[in-house]
Amino acid sequence: MLLQTIKDFLGTTGILNMDYKSAIMIGVALLFLYLAIKKGFEPLLLVPIAFGMLLSNLPLTGIFDEGGLFNHFYHFNKLGIFPPLIFLGIGAMTDFAPLIANPKSLLIGAAAQFGIFFTLLGALLFPYLGGFNAQEAAAIAIIGGADGPTAIFLTTKLAPHLLGAIAVAAYSYMALVPVIQPPIMKALTTKKERVIKMDQLRVVSQKEKILFPIIVTIIVVLILPAAAPLVGMLMLGNLFKESGVTTRLSDTAANSLINIVTILLGISVGASAQGPTFLVAATIKIVILGIMAFCIGTAGGVLLAKLMNLLTGGKINPLIGSAGVSAVPMAARVSQKVGQQYNPTNYLLMHAMGPNVAGVIGSAVAAGVMLSMFG
Repeated sequence: MLLQTIKDFLGTTGILNMDYKSAIMIGVALLFLYLAIKKGFEPLLLVPIAFGMLLSNLPLTGIFDEGGLFNHFYHFNKLGIFPPLIFLGIGAMTDFAPLIANPKSLLIGAAAQFGIFFTLLGALLFPYLGGFNAQEAAAIAIIGGADGPTAIFLTTKLAPHLLGAIAVAAYSYMALVPVIQPPIMKALTTKKERVIKMDQLRVVSQKEKILFPIIVTIIVVLILPAAAPLVGMLMLGNLFKESGVTTRLSDTAANSLINIVTILLGISVGASAQGPTFLVAATIKIVILGIMAFCIGTAGGVLLAKLMNLLTGGKINPLIGSAGVSAVPMAARVSQKVGQQYNPTNYLLMHAMGPNVAGVIGSAVAAGVMLSMFG
């Protein structure tokens, strides 16, 4: 009787119900927590993602099952609500002055999206890379923009069944920007290029800052209506910041709102990575295609910056090209850090912020192109 009671009790615990795939994902979650807490790799992203992954892979919690707490949060991703809200907060935190002062940065941001379209073609033309249809390939390729909210938004429209794998891959690569980008930057630049000091940017007027989000919204949405939710919310947040008459709205969007949404989005994205459904062949292909897109995007930005350096007679440090991906401000900080390794007096951060914020716009535009083509 006692033995049966003990046996029945153990049957209700997670100890005897653990499968090896869930155990692997718990290990991945612990690794992410280590990278976030010990190494400082974007803890605001990795900690909620990792803890959501940890909880959903502990057996019998039901936390991500239909009706579970994290599943409710996840519906806001599936409905495409969280990504535009994140963009609203990003807009309220972003200073577009470096881009306005140096419009050529738009070209670098555009070049960094090359990885998206290269990977899309690769996934479609070479079945052994994935065997995905056009909608699935487009959703996977957007990972190359290093923009988690954009990846989630596009995937919900084109390939919602891949949302978990794509979201986890996109946010993981965003967090690992300081690990992935420096080797590419160093491989594609010379020491002479890395020590280039750039001229100080001109001062941008308040009028320019106010007009910028309005003009960008009109131009982009007229050309790509599908990009309206992301570009529109990004520019609205920035207008809150720059108008000078909506300080309370700007503060809310840049602090309370984006923090709340980041928590809910992060833990729900992490919770979607459940071992039995996540550790499948398709996920491995998505991870491979995603890293390929991200690396090619980084390389595209650096190579265009190298070309611009040649055309301007050595006035542009090609390291800022890596910031053309959308990971703000992580990618810009990486450009600054690598630059100072070779020239401690070099301050590339503000120069890199131009391509970086251009990359945010670029990834949203790329998503709009994908929706227009395959939606």
